[in-house]
Amino acid sequence: MSGMRVGVITFPGSLDDRDAARAVRVAGGDPVALWHAEADLHAVDAVVIPGGFSYGDYLRCGAIARFAPVMEPLVAAAEGGLPVLGICNGFQILCETHLLPGALVRNDHLHFICRDQRLRIESTDTAWTSSYDRGQEIVVPLKNGEGGYVADEATLDRLEGEGRVVARYLEVNPNGSRRDIAGIANARGNVVGLMPHPEHAVEELTGPTTDGLGFFTSILKGLVEA
Repeated sequence: MSGMRVGVITFPGSLDDRDAARAVRVAGGDPVALWHAEADLHAVDAVVIPGGFSYGDYLRCGAIARFAPVMEPLVAAAEGGLPVLGICNGFQILCETHLLPGALVRNDHLHFICRDQRLRIESTDTAWTSSYDRGQEIVVPLKNGEGGYVADEATLDRLEGEGRVVARYLEVNPNGSRRDIAGIANARGNVVGLMPHPEHAVEELTGPTTDGLGFFTSILKGLVEA
C-alpha cells in the first residue's frame, strides 16, 4: 500500500492533523500535508479533514473553514468521487460544505466531553469502513463540545433507509446526537463524517485500542483495489 497518498489538511486551529498523518503512516500510506490557503490537493488519492478548532470555531464550527481556498478543489473532487474523511471538526466542515447533510450542534448537556466511546459500525459499504464487519463494536476516543448530530426527520429516515449511518454510539449517547448517530456517509460512500477520533486509536502504546486503524486501512485497501 506504500505510495498511496492521503492528504491531511491543516487549518488555523487544527489540532489533530499530525495524529491523522501518523495514522495514515501506521496504516501503510504516505501522508501529504495540505495547507488551507493553497487551492491545490497535490494529486492525493484521498483526504482527511482533521479535528480541532478551525479558525477558533468563530461563527459556527467549520463555517469559516468552508471558505478556505483548499476547499474549492476538495469539494469538486469529492463530488467526483475522491474519498474524504472528516473527523470531529472535519465532520462539521463537511456539513458546512453540504457534502454531508445535517449539522453538528452544542452538546445537549452543554459541556465539553472527552472519553473512550464504544461504537457500532453500521455500514461497511463506504471507502473508509470496508475493513470492518457490519455490526462490529469498537472503542475509540471522543472529544467534543459541539458534537450533537441533528437533521430533520426526513433526512434521518433517508440516511437510515439508504444505509448511510456509518457508526452509532453504544451504551451512552454522549452529546444528544439524533438516533445515536456518530457518523454518516454521502450517497456514493466516498465521503464520511465521524465525530469520534479513530486516529487516536491506531497504536497500542497510545491506545485505548487499535480499533480506529480500520478507517485508514480501509481507504488504502480500496485505493489499491481500484
